[in-house]
Amino acid sequence: MEYIDLRREDGSIIGEVKERSLVHRDGDLHGTSHVWLIRYREDRRSADVLLQKRSRNKDSFPGSYDISSAGHIPSGADFGDSALRELEEELGIRAKAEELIFAFAHIGRHEAEFYGKPFKNHEYSRVYLYECNLLPEEMHLQKEEVESVIWMDYRECLSHIRKGDLDHCIFPDEFERLAVEIEAYFARTGRPLKEKTLAETWAEDAQAELEDWIEEQGIYIRQ
Repeated sequence: MEYIDLRREDGSIIGEVKERSLVHRDGDLHGTSHVWLIRYREDRRSADVLLQKRSRNKDSFPGSYDISSAGHIPSGADFGDSALRELEEELGIRAKAEELIFAFAHIGRHEAEFYGKPFKNHEYSRVYLYECNLLPEEMHLQKEEVESVIWMDYRECLSHIRKGDLDHCIFPDEFERLAVEIEAYFARTGRPLKEKTLAETWAEDAQAELEDWIEEQGIYIRQ
């Protein structure tokens, strides 16, 4: 059995420990670590994120695309150590603590039903970035947990999440913030991404693209 510390909304533990299945039965707030693998794409001055596809045998969200690597924080453990452990167990990646870049904390909540049982997820997560250039075939996947992995442009992934046409179990608001953090990270490291900031709305993006096309065509529009 896996025992988990229950937490407050600031991430601190309340002094109560509970078995994992009961945590998800009752919807208790608990801790998780989320590690997003990212890589720079110099050919298009953009960035990819790694998505893992959950095993079909998982007790929740089987076969859905998920965070690169994530896991519960066992009782008595901390977020950083758990993040490193999950990376190695799920993807076969031995990272160092200083290679994890803390991005932000996130609280997520979701309720569903799997195999006829209610599933209530209420988690406080510490979200990390980890830059990695490994190909999927170079990773050693934990088959009990991970069916496969795929690199995807972060903007394409965001678009799929917004449109709802990707079978996933990612918190949309987490990925929205993640996208901004990805842009900020590569800007800090001297590799600014080509695309405009994600703060712009899709309507504004479309208008900007139209204006660029009009300019390229040399079309004059009377105001």
